[in-house]
Amino acid sequence: MEGYNTELKLRIDWSEMDLYGHVNNVSFFKYIQAARVNYWEKIGLNHLHNMQNLGPILASTGCQFKKPLFFPGNITIKSKVGFIKNTSFSIQHVILNDQHEIAAEAEDIIVVYDFNKNEKAGIPGFLKESIEKTEGKTF
Repeated sequence: MEGYNTELKLRIDWSEMDLYGHVNNVSFFKYIQAARVNYWEKIGLNHLHNMQNLGPILASTGCQFKKPLFFPGNITIKSKVGFIKNTSFSIQHVILNDQHEIAAEAEDIIVVYDFNKNEKAGIPGFLKESIEKTEGKTF
């Protein structure tokens, strides 16, 4: 899993199981959300929202399910930025099970939004620099 510099470890809860004995697909999106917010914290996007009312909105999200997850268990979600455009960027995720096998692959498209003007905004230079520092590469 080259290039995934951010990770989040979570415990699978019994309440995330479905009738068929595996983790419900909705829980995968909760895991992805936790990883997404973790990444935002790491790059300073939540701080930007608190200071300037400029923050993220989720434009789209998707998930490809590869293997079921079960309780009890733990997962690791690895995340990285796939692209940066003028007003948006992607965060790609892999969810790994206890055996370090890929259980799912996901991608979020994030738009930077000016909540004062109610319109999308350009990605500030310092935010792009923070992403590049986190990723160890330039976009």
